Amino acid sequence: MPGTLTLDSLRAAFEAGEIDTVLVAIPDMQGRLMGKRFHAAHFLDSGHRETHCCNYLLATDMEMVTVPGYRSTSWEAGYGDYTMVPDLSTLRRVPWLPGTALVLCDLHDHHGHGEVAIAPRTVLKRQVERARALGFSPMVATELEFFVFENSYEALRDGGVQALKAISGYNEDYHIFQTSKEEPLMRALRNGLYGAGIPVENSKGEAEAGQEEINIRYSHALETADFHVITKNATKEIAHALGRSVTFMAKYDHARAGSSAHIHQSLWTPDGRPAFLDEADEHGMSATMRHYLAGQLAHARELTLFLAPYVNSYKRFCVGMFAPTKAVWSRDNRTAGFRICGEGSKAVRVECRIGGADLNPYLACAALVAAGLSGIEQELALEPEFRGDAYHAASIREIPKTLREAVRLADESAMLRAALGDEVVDHYVHAARWEIAEHDRVVTDFERIRGFERA
Repeated sequence: MPGTLTLDSLRAAFEAGEIDTVLVAIPDMQGRLMGKRFHAAHFLDSGHRETHCCNYLLATDMEMVTVPGYRSTSWEAGYGDYTMVPDLSTLRRVPWLPGTALVLCDLHDHHGHGEVAIAPRTVLKRQVERARALGFSPMVATELEFFVFENSYEALRDGGVQALKAISGYNEDYHIFQTSKEEPLMRALRNGLYGAGIPVENSKGEAEAGQEEINIRYSHALETADFHVITKNATKEIAHALGRSVTFMAKYDHARAGSSAHIHQSLWTPDGRPAFLDEADEHGMSATMRHYLAGQLAHARELTLFLAPYVNSYKRFCVGMFAPTKAVWSRDNRTAGFRICGEGSKAVRVECRIGGADLNPYLACAALVAAGLSGIEQELALEPEFRGDAYHAASIREIPKTLREAVRLADESAMLRAALGDEVVDHYVHAARWEIAEHDRVVTDFERIRGFERA
């Protein structure tokens, strides 16, 4: 792909005056990029080996508050350092920022004890390694939805989010004319991603006013998660440069549809064969695929925390707005939490429709792969396909209705603790409980508007 770099090609670009800055970044707990801007000369000299960051970057909330109660770090422990080790396979140009390249890092313990277990990239890498030990390579693609607004981020800070004005006045699902109005942003995003070595496929209008979707070609699970976090960051940076704003909230307005991040998954063999395909099967699904899907269904409620990590995430799950409410499987049925796509072809795959655009892709993919592999290891039988309208079906498996319920299920999950480790589960359960406590503490606009005069 154009845009990907080696150290030698970065050096040549630096000497030619094309690149002078290297972003050295990690994905944090929320899936945001955190790090430093290196002068390219220093990065080429020694920065490509390692740098350091405060270990509070994996112990803060959305507001960068130093949350108490984490085992990994605290005021008592002095908030020490992690070592950021660049993964040079991720080195790439950033066409939308002048003279800039980017590299993603793995986090290592500052005292030489290896990769940090709770780091999102590490969590996913360990599930990929587990899959490889069973003879599989997880392949993944994410569909990422978001809303575009005419307001800039600065204007919203000055005027408040009540002043939000969606860039479109009507549902623009697949709408060519309306999305033509949004092309200054979306064309810049598609071309910017392609120029950064990210295999963008297309963008399209989504099923709400001002809503867009960007699709990146499927790849190996870790690379897809890297693509996902870079794409979110790029979308915000390009929108900001054009005086627009975007949001990846799962539900920014109760009267509008939410934004999802559907995750497509399949397993392949080391020699490049689709392990999910059995052409002799009625639906083209191999025994491996059936076991994998059975594992995800068996543990769907437990892993929802990693697909819907915030209080707001659960407001997306409502009837008739294309976000599922039931964790069942079906073929080509958008009311089910798990949909089978590519039936009967080498592209046969599981689409998990539960996750919102606010998820951390490393954690979400890790949890899904962990559940699927548990199904393979235990040879779980796949339940019968659900047919019809899952929204109105009774007595079938439901997606947790609140973050509080999802946290309890994740905390009690023997599968997640066995696959991810107690340290990881405890860390992200603690993060979610803090999110709940903060939400319970804060007085909202809803409460003021509803009760100020009438209470």
